[in-house]
Amino acid sequence: MRVRARLFAPENRKWWTLVAVAIGLFMIMLDNTVVNVALPSIRKDLGIGISELEWVVNAYALTFGVLLLSGGKLADLLGRRRIFIIGLVVFTASSLACGLATTANVLIAARTVQGIGAALMNPATLSIITATFPPRQRGTAIGIWAGVSALALAFGPIVGGLLTQKINWSWIFFINIPIGVVGVLAARVFVDESKDSSTKQRLDLPGLLASAIGLFALTFGLIETNHHSWTSAFVLSMFAVALVALAIFVLLELHQKIPMLDLSLFRNSTFAGANTAMLLVGLAMFGIFFFNSLFLQNILRFSAIQTGATFLPMTVLIILVAPVAGRVSDQFGPRWLMGTGMVLLSISLLLFGRLDATSSFWGLLPGLLVGGFGMAITMAPTTAAAMGAVPVDKAGVGSAVINSMRQVGGSIGIAVMGALVATKLTVKSLADPRYATQFVDGYHLAVHVGAGLTLFGALVAVLTVRKVRHPEPRRAAEQPAVGA
Repeated sequence: MRVRARLFAPENRKWWTLVAVAIGLFMIMLDNTVVNVALPSIRKDLGIGISELEWVVNAYALTFGVLLLSGGKLADLLGRRRIFIIGLVVFTASSLACGLATTANVLIAARTVQGIGAALMNPATLSIITATFPPRQRGTAIGIWAGVSALALAFGPIVGGLLTQKINWSWIFFINIPIGVVGVLAARVFVDESKDSSTKQRLDLPGLLASAIGLFALTFGLIETNHHSWTSAFVLSMFAVALVALAIFVLLELHQKIPMLDLSLFRNSTFAGANTAMLLVGLAMFGIFFFNSLFLQNILRFSAIQTGATFLPMTVLIILVAPVAGRVSDQFGPRWLMGTGMVLLSISLLLFGRLDATSSFWGLLPGLLVGGFGMAITMAPTTAAAMGAVPVDKAGVGSAVINSMRQVGGSIGIAVMGALVATKLTVKSLADPRYATQFVDGYHLAVHVGAGLTLFGALVAVLTVRKVRHPEPRRAAEQPAVGA
């Protein structure tokens, strides 16, 4: 009884809050990768074509990316716990619908709803942490948050492969149901309500609509570069719509009395620099991760489960080192950690640039280890720097911006790296003996460009990011308001 009382003591409540939001985060990030391994089985079972199969992935990614900013604003406006729980319920219910789907249209529709749930949950997880933990512990908590994210991304391909091969592809979605139920109960018990109480609030519908249209057009245009050239009328029209809509969004936010996104946040060099660094890391690394998977399966002939397991050394390092990096960031500031981490990412990409069609796991290992350590000391401090530069009242929007930078950067990265690989590929068939050599040449070009981007990100971090110290109200930082 004494151990139980100590475990659930008020001073430990914030750590149980972290456990509760980590459950939701784990589900979101797991679904980023768990589905990919099951796609061949889904295609065979439902009898669907390649284009429909791509939308099983894209419907989730597109909705998630488009609505992140809206989800963050709603969390600040209506309450972070409330929006987190609503998102968790939506995500869990749509997971059940995905598992029960018998047609492509039903599965795609359910995946779209899953994306809505994820967009509500994701900004809330980070803003709840910011509102719950005092500045001296916030980096440590965000480091654990980053470690949970890495854990889910790593286990996604392995869990997806095992469930698909041993049971049925539907179980990659059914597994979310018990996790979601536990997450809702934990949130009700351990998460205190908090919201933006700094001024009178209202929903900025024009800003919400403009941002949604702009992000949709940008993300959709990037997705379609897989099927159209970058200079095609369709892709260029999507980019034009995105440019116009996002310009309208900026003008609206500059002239709104209560804007959806307070653009003055970007006057803070730390906030602007951390978001720029996150965009560059997403652009370089997410595209490379995507093509590393293709390299392993198409060139080195690894199975889906072997491919997922190959990334475990990198992921284990992130899980172990990210919380420590967050703690160091709390004590000494994030700038040099970010700069060092991004230099290590550049070195990791250059090590990947030495791989060829005869490489083995042992040839991959140095790049994976250096990259894992680099990611660990980059992602948590970068996130902590961005969140530390915004007032707690704006934590939902701040969280949405940093997550949007990562998501949009990843989408751009996959499209850009794909275009770079395509410059060397003159054959399309895997059976063609020239394919492996040409793919490797394109892959080398992509990783070298990625190395340049992360090196530039290191420079941005060192020049712009500072250790943020600002007084925070006790209620917001240590004792969040309790409410519905």
